[in-house]
Amino acid sequence: MGFKIKICSGLFLLGAFSGFAQENDSIVPKVNKLDEVVVTGQYNPQSVKKSVFEVKVITRADIDRQAGNNLADILNQTLNINIIPNASTGKSGVQLFGLDAQYFKILVDNIPVVNDEGLGNNTDLTQINLDDIQQIEIVEGSMGVDYGANAVSGIINIITKKSSQYKWEVTPYIQEETVGKEYNFADKGRHIQSIKIGHNFNEKFYANAMFTRNDFKGFWNDKMGENYVNNDGLRGYEWLPKVQLNAKSLLAYTTKNYRLFYKFEFFQETTDRYSADVQQNFDPVTATDNPIAKDEIYSSTRYYHHLNASGKFGDNGMNYDVSFSYQEQTRDLEKYNYRIRQQEHFGTEKLEYESRKVYYSKGFFSNFLKNETFNLQAGYEVNSVNGYITSLAGLFNGENIERELNSYDVYTSSEINFNKRFSIRPGVRMLLSSKFDTQAALSLSAKYAFDSGYELRAIVGTAPRLPNFDELYTYMVDVNHNIQGNPNLNPEQGKSIFLHLKKDTKINEAFSMQNKLSGWFMDVKDRIEMIIIQQSPLVYQYNNIDVYKTWGLSLTNTAQYKNFTGNFGVTFSGISKVLDSGVLSNDDYLYAFQLNANTSYSLPKWGTVFSAYVKYNGPQYQFVERNGALERGKQNPFTWLDATIKKTFLDKKLEATIGARNLLDITTINTTATEAGAHSAAGTNILMGYGRSYFVKLLYKLNM
Repeated sequence: MGFKIKICSGLFLLGAFSGFAQENDSIVPKVNKLDEVVVTGQYNPQSVKKSVFEVKVITRADIDRQAGNNLADILNQTLNINIIPNASTGKSGVQLFGLDAQYFKILVDNIPVVNDEGLGNNTDLTQINLDDIQQIEIVEGSMGVDYGANAVSGIINIITKKSSQYKWEVTPYIQEETVGKEYNFADKGRHIQSIKIGHNFNEKFYANAMFTRNDFKGFWNDKMGENYVNNDGLRGYEWLPKVQLNAKSLLAYTTKNYRLFYKFEFFQETTDRYSADVQQNFDPVTATDNPIAKDEIYSSTRYYHHLNASGKFGDNGMNYDVSFSYQEQTRDLEKYNYRIRQQEHFGTEKLEYESRKVYYSKGFFSNFLKNETFNLQAGYEVNSVNGYITSLAGLFNGENIERELNSYDVYTSSEINFNKRFSIRPGVRMLLSSKFDTQAALSLSAKYAFDSGYELRAIVGTAPRLPNFDELYTYMVDVNHNIQGNPNLNPEQGKSIFLHLKKDTKINEAFSMQNKLSGWFMDVKDRIEMIIIQQSPLVYQYNNIDVYKTWGLSLTNTAQYKNFTGNFGVTFSGISKVLDSGVLSNDDYLYAFQLNANTSYSLPKWGTVFSAYVKYNGPQYQFVERNGALERGKQNPFTWLDATIKKTFLDKKLEATIGARNLLDITTINTTATEAGAHSAAGTNILMGYGRSYFVKLLYKLNM
């Protein structure tokens, strides 16, 4: 039957004109965050200081100092965000405010990115390459009016580079990393090669292209690799090896009043899975064996097309921004038998495991009135996802699955500036769907600037989360299991309230500070969980039964004195989760603590920047069911520490970055905060990393 999804979910952005800001190439860390131009959640690109929303910015300089190749490399040090790796699949997801990647949206230039498991959500962070990125913008909280369904805990908007001050830019680099203690040029470590070329044909036309190869050889740990012949459970890898190929291109045409650009991306990832079960095939006549294993190769291929037109009608006319996108991601499976001694493949079977094809369009119009006090924005969003999943997933009653879902969104918001100090922005979005009842998302944001220099922002927002494919359609029934999806599920309803009090202080020309105190409350109702609906025989089903609440306080501080920059942040939060529909439940808040700090020191005469990053993740607690009662489980604390040195040579043409990730050598952390699944035992530890690793990156800039 195949699985055909047509999902037209809504996802409107209040900021288009993405990428007009220029890239900062200075080796000296940029610190004055209020001067940064942002596009996420804005009617027009503007400074952080003028934004009604609170937008966190990770600059190109931040990315370069950490030698980050993908999102997983960068977000590990971000406050309130946890990176959750899965060594058995090679993927890494985001956890924000305790909510997993289903509640968080990742976009590139305001377009949600297709992936193996969804559109914008459940994104594997290691599949998002950063080599052409200008900056990363993060907005926390339920943002349904701006970004549509599933933007419950927040969004990341990745802004790519679309211009250059040079006629030609040619930037190749290589990067070599250890994986823990493991490294060589053949079958251990991480090996990255990349080249980027940009060209201004004239004042209006700009183009760039890049290619990156990222070869992660896997984490062996105590495993013995693919050519190990004993049947003792040691064959294979602790963390799966994979190779990524990424090619991107852009063509942009810019005039005074409008810009047109087209972006293309090709991405391919090949992940090898090696079975620990080895068949010895012993021959008693010859007293020899011929060990064989059943292995798999998963290949994910993504094609991304994005055409955007933005600008304004006349010098003082209405603004517009319209995007059209086609994306396709296919995950293929190759199953084969492997004669280990001969290193020979045979009995190969190839098939399409799952796929998604996305047709997407969004557009908005603003500045209808030539009025500095009042601004209005209105727009639409449509997307259609056609997908397929094979019966080999094992969750759909032995059948290939095809489904169609359609939804269309319209929204409007207005920005009212009562004076230079006080402004508000109310908004509403309607989400129409053929599968679910019409949903609504609401928001109200406000900003007030005090005489003392303090700025207060308040953001109230709502966003639904639509049930995912597994929750709707799983059907796994055999002699050992009875796990069922529920086509009658309702969307979850998320809402949040955020308050931010911030002050930027300039003591003198050499010394400046920024301090921010944030508080929040988030509530998710009709949470979908797998519960027992029948004790004998045991039957599990997904249902809307849970309530999830979290509140917290966060203090962040930035200081710059001459060539020194320091950042310090701390978060205290509580989570209340009702685990069952009153049968076994406890709504007590369980509290957690997080701390991060980073520092950079620049020596301009030497062309050198020293940087260090540390993040402490305190113990986390969760109620779990054990022997018919609820107990408080604990996940142990851990600290993530990184350090880098970046130096330029040859009149800043050559950059060398050396550093260490995970200096405290974290691999697994102990936990009693996980429950047994419908057909799995509770885990006692969680894999968080592959130990202390070292890297060197060499980048050459040829600018003409």
